[in-house]
Amino acid sequence: MADPTPTTVPVPAPGPGGAAPAAPRPAPRGPRGGRAGAPAAEAGHGLRELVAHCLGTGRRAWPSLPGVAGAGTVGGLRRTGEALLAAAEAAAAALGEGHERAQRLAIRQEEAARREFIDDLLYGRSDPGALAERAERFGLRLARSHAVAVAVGAQPYDEAHPSARRVERELVGRFGERDVLLATKDGRLVCVAPDSERAVLEAFAALALRPGPGYPAAARVATGRRHSGPGGVVRSYDEALGALDFAQRLDLPAERLRAEELLVLPVLMRDRAALAELVRSVLGPLGGARGGAAPLLATLAAQAEAGYVNAEAARRLGVSVRTLGYRMDRIKSLTGYDPSDALHRYTLETAAMGARLLGWPQREL
Repeated sequence: MADPTPTTVPVPAPGPGGAAPAAPRPAPRGPRGGRAGAPAAEAGHGLRELVAHCLGTGRRAWPSLPGVAGAGTVGGLRRTGEALLAAAEAAAAALGEGHERAQRLAIRQEEAARREFIDDLLYGRSDPGALAERAERFGLRLARSHAVAVAVGAQPYDEAHPSARRVERELVGRFGERDVLLATKDGRLVCVAPDSERAVLEAFAALALRPGPGYPAAARVATGRRHSGPGGVVRSYDEALGALDFAQRLDLPAERLRAEELLVLPVLMRDRAALAELVRSVLGPLGGARGGAAPLLATLAAQAEAGYVNAEAARRLGVSVRTLGYRMDRIKSLTGYDPSDALHRYTLETAAMGARLLGWPQREL
């Protein structure tokens, strides 16, 4: 094996009368003393390898040292040994300091490159060809179809978040690092995986929502649809973020969301002016009811979720079936739409969904 770094053990010649040399001064710390191990670290040599090489050099040099060959007494030989050990200690400390500094610098550079790549990947700010080349370095082949899952919690995720670290350990342990990217972005935990590895996103969602005792769980996990190419990751990521936004606006109870199941919501929001006009014309009269429009909107939502089974809808609202029937009659009389008619019911449900998306009646249209 080639020497990791040229190493010498500076043991001076014996003093007057064959006396052993004094122990050398420790190698200086800081930029000069810690520089020795940096080239070896950059060349890929480990710290154990460097220390072994340093000690091996001292062992091989021992018989030919002037303080050994010319030692007249056991005491002189012992002092020479102490000087050699002190020199080896100083050399090992200098090598270790330089090696650690180089390792920390390499880690910081890798983290910075990874953050920059993730920003460009999720925001589509880089040339697709260059992005695909950079993706190979992080284990992704962007020519394939990918999907993105995003988890949000009560507390923002960062690189040091215990749940983020646990999810990463579990995923790498199960699936390896190839073709899977896990990162934190804007307080969210993001997982990118190829379409052929759908089990990765399923495992990500399960682990984020149930990370285990002592780990903060995610509140929701949304998965975008699969798309191909570098731009496909951006589209899937945007869809996952949109699903989380809709779930928050609508106060959906589901923990796991899929963008393909919520495609009607972007359609509704595509023309906000038309949606606002629908809400205003269909549900505006509910504002004149005693207690305002909010209780009646909640009644429409509960009926839709319960499949218009009155007993179940009343249970969800925490009211009697008689109260529920009174509210439905008020909705019919105020709006002119009859929930028992299929077309009227669809119009009421669509308007009610639009009201929740737009934040009405809490916010003016």
